[in-house]
Amino acid sequence: MDITDLRNIGSRLQEEISRCLHDLQSGTPFGRGAGGDITHLIDKRAEDIVIRELEQLRFPVTLVSEECGVRDLFGGGPRLLLDPIDGSRNAVSGVPIFSLSIALIEGDTIGMASSGYVINLAGGDEFWALKGGGSYLNGRPLRTQQDDTFRVIAYEAQSPGRDIPRIMHLLSLFSRARCFGSTALDMAFLAQGALSVFVVPSASRSFDFAAGWLLIQEAGGIVTDLDGRALDDIPVSLNRSSPLLASANENLHRKALAALKGR
Repeated sequence: MDITDLRNIGSRLQEEISRCLHDLQSGTPFGRGAGGDITHLIDKRAEDIVIRELEQLRFPVTLVSEECGVRDLFGGGPRLLLDPIDGSRNAVSGVPIFSLSIALIEGDTIGMASSGYVINLAGGDEFWALKGGGSYLNGRPLRTQQDDTFRVIAYEAQSPGRDIPRIMHLLSLFSRARCFGSTALDMAFLAQGALSVFVVPSASRSFDFAAGWLLIQEAGGIVTDLDGRALDDIPVSLNRSSPLLASANENLHRKALAALKGR
């Protein structure tokens, strides 16, 4: 399985979801997926499409997905981390910021990611990264912001009353703050150079950030937890594992860590 296969899956998903988006927005939730979040009709439909495309490829992988959990295809193999709709609430509300996120992991931890792919399902922009091979937007090489000026920060707040106070000092240092609602796209935007820093104070799951982690690493950025610890040894699983702090470069990251610690 290579990046062409992942791009073909993304293209097919975008095509099919766009045709029936209105109907999918009006459906009632199914309950909760294996990852613990509410499963909307669009989540289930998107996962079904991706699994169908994977089955046609006949590539042995172990799927780790937000909705169906862990599932061996053709005997299992490398981990394929999948978030079929990252930004489900945006999608069902009509906000055009939601994505597909896929990461291929040649082992048991995030550090073993060999490729990552994110597509903005509302706009069609494709981001991908290859370990040791760089990051790309629609085929154009990406680089993160190179200076250490605090320009734009993005954040995700799973529980705003608890999360925002924890990062308020950091947010206050920036010219602009954004909350887009799709972690995969937040991380892709940082790899693109559009953001200086991205922070998630609550624990995230590996399929939420694995593709974005590789995109940022390969574009020149850095991703750790809020204490500056690397995420390479985070296990691939359905459990919430770590908060996230992503920065465009090491100088920005040092300044962001100091701000979170109140220095």
